[in-house]
Amino acid sequence: MTLVASRVLYDCPTCATQFTSVEHLCNHLTDDPRCNGVPVPLAIRQPAGPGEERTARYHENSGSIYGFHQPNSFERMKAHDYEAHRAHNVYYPFTDREEWELAKFLSDNLNQGQITRFLKLLWSETRKPLAYKSAQQMFTFMDALPKGPKWRCTTIHTEGYITTHPVHLIWHDALEVTRHIFGNPVFANDMEFDPYEIQLPSGATIVPIVLASDKTPVTRQSGGLEMHPMFLTTANIRSDICMKATSHAWSCIAYMPIPQFICHPDFCSLLQARVWHRCVDIVCENLKITAATGTSMVDPSGHLRYAFTPLVAYTADLPEQQMIACVSKNASPVTLATQSQFGDGVSYPPRHGNITIEALHRLCQHVDPWKVQEFQEEAKSLYLSGVQLPFWHNWRFSDPAYFLAPDILHTLHKFFFDHIFKWCKEVLGADELDSRFRRQHKHIGTRHFSQGVSHVQQMTGREHRDIQCTIVATLAGVADANFIQAICALIDFIYQAQSPTFTPSSITAMTSSLAEFHRFKRAIISAEARRGTSGPIAHFEIPKLELLTSFARAIPNLGAPIQFTSETGEHMLITHCKGPFTRTSHQHASFTQQIVRLLDREDTARQFDLYTLLCSKSLSINNLIDNEFEEVVDIDPVFDWIMRISPEEVSCFHGPCPVRNHFLKGLLSEDSRVAFHVTVSSDLADKSPNFLARLYHLPKFPNLLHAFIERVNGSGSHFQTRLLKVWNKFHLQLHSDLRPRLVMPSQQVQAYPPSGAYPLGNCDMVLLRTQNDDQVIAAQVRMVFGLSTRGSALPPELSEPLLYVQLFEVISHPQDDHAVMMYRVKRWFETGPDGTRARLGMIVPLVDVTHAIELIPEYGQRVNRDVTAATSLELYDTFYLNSFSDKEWYHTLHTDFM
Repeated sequence: MTLVASRVLYDCPTCATQFTSVEHLCNHLTDDPRCNGVPVPLAIRQPAGPGEERTARYHENSGSIYGFHQPNSFERMKAHDYEAHRAHNVYYPFTDREEWELAKFLSDNLNQGQITRFLKLLWSETRKPLAYKSAQQMFTFMDALPKGPKWRCTTIHTEGYITTHPVHLIWHDALEVTRHIFGNPVFANDMEFDPYEIQLPSGATIVPIVLASDKTPVTRQSGGLEMHPMFLTTANIRSDICMKATSHAWSCIAYMPIPQFICHPDFCSLLQARVWHRCVDIVCENLKITAATGTSMVDPSGHLRYAFTPLVAYTADLPEQQMIACVSKNASPVTLATQSQFGDGVSYPPRHGNITIEALHRLCQHVDPWKVQEFQEEAKSLYLSGVQLPFWHNWRFSDPAYFLAPDILHTLHKFFFDHIFKWCKEVLGADELDSRFRRQHKHIGTRHFSQGVSHVQQMTGREHRDIQCTIVATLAGVADANFIQAICALIDFIYQAQSPTFTPSSITAMTSSLAEFHRFKRAIISAEARRGTSGPIAHFEIPKLELLTSFARAIPNLGAPIQFTSETGEHMLITHCKGPFTRTSHQHASFTQQIVRLLDREDTARQFDLYTLLCSKSLSINNLIDNEFEEVVDIDPVFDWIMRISPEEVSCFHGPCPVRNHFLKGLLSEDSRVAFHVTVSSDLADKSPNFLARLYHLPKFPNLLHAFIERVNGSGSHFQTRLLKVWNKFHLQLHSDLRPRLVMPSQQVQAYPPSGAYPLGNCDMVLLRTQNDDQVIAAQVRMVFGLSTRGSALPPELSEPLLYVQLFEVISHPQDDHAVMMYRVKRWFETGPDGTRARLGMIVPLVDVTHAIELIPEYGQRVNRDVTAATSLELYDTFYLNSFSDKEWYHTLHTDFM
């Protein structure tokens, strides 16, 4: 862009021709074949071959800026009809901030009748008069606020096929929503505009479209009402932001109709699928045009960019993926595999969109698509669903073999619960499985199944993950070694597939884990663990098992699958369907429109809330990019913005609590890799070592403390008589091994004395760094204490908290047991002069701890029924060091210790 005699000229990035407006430039880029070549973007480009290199650098000719100081999504609010009134009152049409916040609260929490009754209370009438006297008037005020993209309603005509109700599509123009998200200053610090690959249009900015959809019931037990929303975001926004529904990086772009056709049930689902594809065509029509020709788009900083909108990812469960790919239920949506091939472990060629289109073209040439019965029969013989016009057929670069992203929730966690978990239950037996889960030591932050797990018919993805954490060690002692090895290989695959980053070697390791399962899967058949209603099943023709083979192919094209998990979509089904439905009339004809009005007001209020804060304090509406902090904590982007510009206002906004960063003020380990936190006020104060020895049942504690003080401060130290303070717990915090700049949430380590609920104490496990720093020791924390600060100043080596720990020794390594593949440890005992054995204990500084760990008892053939969760760490002597306690520890263990 150049400035000539007060006139702005826009340069073509390819031929350098100058134009007087962005529109003329876009027309030129669209019409001139020399300047509009658009090679396929990385995320949907087929690799040239296995030896092709992929660079990780920004493209030097991409992301060009064609204009400055353009209105972003917030600045466009200034063009609102009532903006002139807001020059003096930013909350107009409300009188002031108090009146606006009351209206927002009432709208979010009460229905229309309740609001009206509240406003008529004598309490309300005796306060300052409100500008609105009824719910209807209040909603009129709210509807006068600046809004985002407009909702539309289109009637879908199904000529020749009768439906029980009129078919209405309620939708946003997907391109308008994309502009709104792309220009939202909330995400200014969390967006990228330059690709990492070298083949992209010169000067272009890719705005990769990510879609998600799912069908969900909104009534319980009766009513039969369902909704089928579709959501959109852009891959420019950082993945960890998009993965949190509370960040509002996703927008609902449509509520797809679910027409009930009056026809044979065999054809109803086919006709519904055809209507769905037609509706997506309507909603995404302008996105398709932009993907082919590009358009101008303003980013959060007000920079004008020349944008293209390819569909790069679609998040959906398996039935939805099959509907999108237009294949039958006995075919894979992303490969050419069919049902008889699902369990063989072979990686089949991708089912490219052109294969489906060509098959449909040949089919339509000799069978009329609207002769539904004949067409469907012929389509099924070709493993097609019978949808004759997929929405993606004219979306440039869009190929279901690439954009159908691997789904962590359904393909991994749901697959685990539906199949792997049931195999384990068959081998252990429900009673033994429940007994082992009930007796696992309780950790803060981890779900403990006090009632067992076998009786639960439905679980959330979080509960699936919690069972995965301990299932391998739980099998040990009962199941055949090959059976355990098959299960362990699948759990390895599940953990490896959830990594936020990948390298060629990590993809190879993930593929090897799946290959190992197929090598040992016959053990599952031999144990008759795979069963159906008619008895044992002797094959693995499981659709989700076949999808696992596609992960390794998808990762180089799409990136880490975890960023496309449908858990975000599941949460949005609650916030955009099930939750708002409870505030509607529950009538089939109108409940969707009522939900749209509720959500529209919520979106408007959330945006207006931040806008009025910025305007009332005369702050910039541009979220200036901040690179001040090298360490990153997991924080909501709205909170992050407000904390930088007006921290006193944070309490007025609702959102997830940010992760507390103990690295800023806590104790640090010698290498600064671990941060520790104890409360300012201890749980016990001014106690003698002998008192604590009796309270904690640790008779050797006084002598060990005396020896420790003597070792670090010399013999005859006057600190030997100093009283002690004690904490029942401490917090330990690490950086992510997978994303080193990210500070992880802290972990709580307990060290409670014996009590009625815990007769032997409630004490967790840690790893300690040895003095030579080349080994680590497993230890149980029995007491967290420190010397009292009353009296003379303490020397540095005695001023920080200390731990009394009991040690464990490693008795076997993962390579010694190819089934469980975990370290085995046992309690370390010492023999006294009188021949009695006692647990080996020692005192160490708190900062010697490197990790919090989890031990699973070695139960043997049958769990000891006298053991409880409160005593399992105390009554067993031999344990497995659990490799799967969480994803970070899994990665650390496999990179640092194996």
